[in-house]
Amino acid sequence: MSAEGGTKAIIAALGANLGIAVAKFVAFAFTGSASMMAEGVHSIADSGNQGLLLLGSKRSKRARDREHPFGYGSERYFYAFIVAVVLFTVGALFSLYEGWHKVTDPHDVEDPVWAFGVLIFAILLEGYSFRTAIKEASRTRGGQSWVSYIRRAKAPELPVVLLEDFAALIGLVIALVCVALAVVTGNGVWDGVGSMAIGVLLAFVAIVLATETKSMLIGEAASTEVEKRILAELGSVEQVDRVIHIRTLHVGPEELLVAAKIAVTHDDTAAEVAKAIDAAEKRIRAAVPMARHIYLEPDLDRSALSSGQQPSKSGRSA
Repeated sequence: MSAEGGTKAIIAALGANLGIAVAKFVAFAFTGSASMMAEGVHSIADSGNQGLLLLGSKRSKRARDREHPFGYGSERYFYAFIVAVVLFTVGALFSLYEGWHKVTDPHDVEDPVWAFGVLIFAILLEGYSFRTAIKEASRTRGGQSWVSYIRRAKAPELPVVLLEDFAALIGLVIALVCVALAVVTGNGVWDGVGSMAIGVLLAFVAIVLATETKSMLIGEAASTEVEKRILAELGSVEQVDRVIHIRTLHVGPEELLVAAKIAVTHDDTAAEVAKAIDAAEKRIRAAVPMARHIYLEPDLDRSALSSGQQPSKSGRSA
């Protein structure tokens, strides 16, 4: 996913959430609905989250320095993780508290027309934001399922926006149903139940986001497909007998560190080995543009020498 595509989706979500938040709080002022209050806080939290994603994207573009020789690309993961924390603490916990308060001390929903009007308005805006995120994600999703895309995407912005928008739409539907039940039955407990259901939904999404971004924060390798392309390029170099082992690490969504030990023939000269390394690096960068940091260590193929067999270009040891 390109940073530009993610930014477009974030801005669309930010604009939608700010508009929705204002409308929800206006409706809460007229109705006193706990579900509306929970949804309003949810929209404020989402707006702050989009601001954090934009901040992380901006800070990740800083040039590398002495203390950060591989740059600041991983800041995007850090701010995505903060989004998950905010979504859980501000969104989920507040909704659960407000819902429990409403269940234990229920009140009738006042001026329900306001609540219904704002919820429908919010669903339309949130649907636009969700549609924008889906459109941007579809450009890089390929044939993956949505679940697989969210789990495997190295850039965090679009998965975060997709999950937030999806949770927001489901939450709005829950709020709409529960406000309607509170009005029809005359029992304000339903309003509190809706707020608590929204809180559980937000907690679940926050946990999913935290789990996925944590994996990238602590260091995640390139996908199997990318590693296969790198191995193929290494194997295509004449002087490389085989790849003894390879390690990859994402230091940013579009920045990959590649370290490999390659077996070379014992009678190759230093000049020939250096030429082979240069050729391998050039081919890897052409096949995998995100491989910006490549370190290749030449070594003798001792397994082949000890067995008396000819070295093989295929294969990979752990």
